[in-house]
Amino acid sequence: MKEFLRLYLDAYRGLSAPAWMLALVMLINRSGAMVIPFLGVYMINHLSFSLEDTGTVLSCFGIGAVAGSFAGGWLTDKVGHFKVQLFSLILTVPMFFLLPELNTVMKLAIGVFMLSLISETFRPANSVSIAYYSKPDNIIRSFSLNRMAMNLGFSIGPALGGFLAAISYTFLFYGNAIAAFLSAILFFIYFRNKKGNEKKASEVIMEETAVKERSPYKDVLFMLFSILCSIFTVCFFQLLSTLPLYYRAVYQMTEANIGVILAFSGVVVFLLEMLLVHIAEKRLSPRDIIVLGTLLCGFSFLILNLAHGMWVLYTAMFVLCLAEILAMPFMATITLQRSTLKTRGAYMGINALSVSVAHVFSPFVGTRVAAVYGFPVLWWGTAIVLLLTSIGFFFVMKRMKLNTIK
Repeated sequence: MKEFLRLYLDAYRGLSAPAWMLALVMLINRSGAMVIPFLGVYMINHLSFSLEDTGTVLSCFGIGAVAGSFAGGWLTDKVGHFKVQLFSLILTVPMFFLLPELNTVMKLAIGVFMLSLISETFRPANSVSIAYYSKPDNIIRSFSLNRMAMNLGFSIGPALGGFLAAISYTFLFYGNAIAAFLSAILFFIYFRNKKGNEKKASEVIMEETAVKERSPYKDVLFMLFSILCSIFTVCFFQLLSTLPLYYRAVYQMTEANIGVILAFSGVVVFLLEMLLVHIAEKRLSPRDIIVLGTLLCGFSFLILNLAHGMWVLYTAMFVLCLAEILAMPFMATITLQRSTLKTRGAYMGINALSVSVAHVFSPFVGTRVAAVYGFPVLWWGTAIVLLLTSIGFFFVMKRMKLNTIK
């Protein structure tokens, strides 16, 4: 027991104070993340949208996220990660107050698009910020700490959101707005004059001379890797689109109960991510870790077809959490290791783009497959796609050469 506790505490040692503060900002912001997990249920139950219309609106969130990722990566390289993160947090606040007033498919689709366009500029800037404020030898754990905070917030947000939705869906939007505002205030106060691992001009010139700058769009292996990351995320993001609809349609779960199972996922990641990443990075290669995470993701959806009962839902969710813990932090780290200081924003923009594209295709494809063929076919198909994706990761990453993170 003492050895386990020591190993657990070791996973948190050596992380910089700004890395912890970035995690706190993420925790506050994600604790208000009540809208997106319940948006599909809100449209069907409250606005009486069809399953297909619901999928279309959710896909508009993804389209906005794609545009936001492009803009965020470009703006980060131009004006810096601090300004991009601050304005993204601030400008999402009025959008959350506006959304409850939009009650048609077209209006809500436009509103959701604008929300995601603004909010997703945050992602590449935040990734660059984590690298900027982290020590090179613990950058993977810094990403994991940030994701741990995100998932703890994700356990709080949906759990609270499920109960608020039972009273009024409007409270979901207002709660999200308040959390975004508080996180923006904290971020501004702490980081407005904060310096990180910034190199001297002479060091940057020497690095640029030694390393040939390369656009991520011309980096063929990285683009293949990003496509595989996007396919993985399309499948994983059934968590935010079709899984809540599945819980509602097949198990007749209430919004509060859906919130509890989503909160369970956040708690699992919060408790285990830092420990498992700390162990995995010492014993396995990044390629093996990502392949294993992808296979576990496929198995988590397959479980839903193998038996029936609440214990099945929680078992599948637990396995899905393990997949997320193993795959996602290392995907971000691989992206950083293919970039240089000058191209870091562009590379992280592509990484964010691979996630944003998933916001388009995950609900659009998932809801339509479920509506036409049923949920069992959707889960079988998802498992097969992830099996093929794991094979793709194995062969692409076998050929990738990575830079040292600086």
